Amino acid sequence: MSDEKFHEYDGIIEHDNPLPTWWLWTFLLTIIFAFMYFLHYEIAGGPTLKDELKVAMAEIDKAQATAQSNVPVETEESLKAMFGKDEVLATGAEQYTAKCAACHGQELQGLVGPNLTDKFWLHGGTRMEVVKVITDGIPEKGMPPWGPVLKKPELYALAAYIFSKQGSNPAGAKAPQGQEIEGH
Repeated sequence: MSDEKFHEYDGIIEHDNPLPTWWLWTFLLTIIFAFMYFLHYEIAGGPTLKDELKVAMAEIDKAQATAQSNVPVETEESLKAMFGKDEVLATGAEQYTAKCAACHGQELQGLVGPNLTDKFWLHGGTRMEVVKVITDGIPEKGMPPWGPVLKKPELYALAAYIFSKQGSNPAGAKAPQGQEIEGH
């Protein structure tokens, strides 16, 4: 027999092979890390996941408040001034044909959706309200929200195009629906 350490039991020889040094150091370091982790989070009061979530939510709220304060506030008068421009109407006509004509008709006469050329409105009637309806949609009536799809200038152009067609009385227009709104 050699100088090797071994044990023999029931004819089975068990050699004493030590673990590799790198493995022992890794194991020791994980124990030290676990102890430090426990001290930091359990004893010293390190931030929990809930605390980190509160901080992140506060940052998001702050960013949203800043973004809201930087948004220009549109008024009925500013929209009226913007709506009269020819390039805005051309963009609005393109957007209307692509997004709205399937439900409201090529001439805005109303198909599934209401007639947009008369002075009767189901939802709104002012420029601000029409922009809001286009942006948020009317999900319960099947109108999708176009705000996430269209850029702000395209939304305004679409509303401008709709207002430019007021009183055009297209052939085969759908019967009036909603409340009568005078003077746009």
